[in-house]
Amino acid sequence: MIPGTRRRRQRQDKVTLSDVAQNAGVSAITVSRALRDPEKVSPPLREAILKVVEDMGYVPDLAARALASKNSGLIGVVSPALTSHSFLAVIRGIEDRVRPSDLRIQYASSDTNAEDQLRLLRFFLSQNPAGLIHVGQIGDLAIDELLRRAPCPVVEIMDVSRQPSDMAVGIDHRLAAETATRHLLERGYRRIALLGGAWDFRARRRLEGYQAVLEEAGLFDPALVLSIDSQSSVGLGCHLLGRLKAEFPDADAAFCHNDDIALGALFECQRRGLSVPLDFGICGFNDLDYAGFAFPAITSVRVPRYEIGYRAVDMIIRAAGSGAPPPKLVDLGYQLVQRGSTARQA
Repeated sequence: MIPGTRRRRQRQDKVTLSDVAQNAGVSAITVSRALRDPEKVSPPLREAILKVVEDMGYVPDLAARALASKNSGLIGVVSPALTSHSFLAVIRGIEDRVRPSDLRIQYASSDTNAEDQLRLLRFFLSQNPAGLIHVGQIGDLAIDELLRRAPCPVVEIMDVSRQPSDMAVGIDHRLAAETATRHLLERGYRRIALLGGAWDFRARRRLEGYQAVLEEAGLFDPALVLSIDSQSSVGLGCHLLGRLKAEFPDADAAFCHNDDIALGALFECQRRGLSVPLDFGICGFNDLDYAGFAFPAITSVRVPRYEIGYRAVDMIIRAAGSGAPPPKLVDLGYQLVQRGSTARQA
């Protein structure tokens, strides 16, 4: 025998669920339950089992699971915003909820167009996933029909202002925009612009909220809605604010699609010598960490992004029969965080 052959073979031996159960002194069913449905196992026992899993290097056999349970154990996430700062907290929530289970996450970054998202959704469905999380084109008939017919739980995330194909968790973007626009009016601003990037479903809902409040006040001017169909960035915010002031010098505030654009608008105001908030008010969206550290700090709509990701996975796990059935629609609410960028008194 070649020296070391036996040792290499032993190292390659796969640790099974039964091996873990034997070492933990419990049944294989209990180990499976601790991994898939941790709330059904007492915390001390769960911790003991997880320690054995870690010590032995146990890795669930997803192929065997797929044969036994008719799904691959994967949750597919399709989003055009995977590289966005605002989506990082959503990913943390997704990962934290899936970690104690034996499910795994597979991400796919899509374009904003429906055709690309359809292609990715079909790819995931071909793998018999345990569930799908979708953020992207909402309201597209082909996507809606595909998600309705999906043989697994589907959660549409970020917006809850319409009836979902299956389940949804997020906030009502129209109501959030109404709150932000009304706040600007209460602070004495009257020529309020909307600065944005690509017009996805959530952005359109925010436009509807902004428009409704200004129309009610008799102050809506469609010319003040400025947008470029591109990925949002600080640079885009600088450009849009410069364009706004060049075309409409009397514009005195902006509700921005997100905090990147709001920060860019703030930088451009400072470059032009405009006082924020006295000459110009700025309200962002998402309330990313840096919004509170800009100078002046940026008023923004806080979206519970971490909770959205966490609840999306939890809804899929519960819909698969692990725990109480989840609600079809979960509105987590939002908060307007008022800061210095809109601190002008009416």
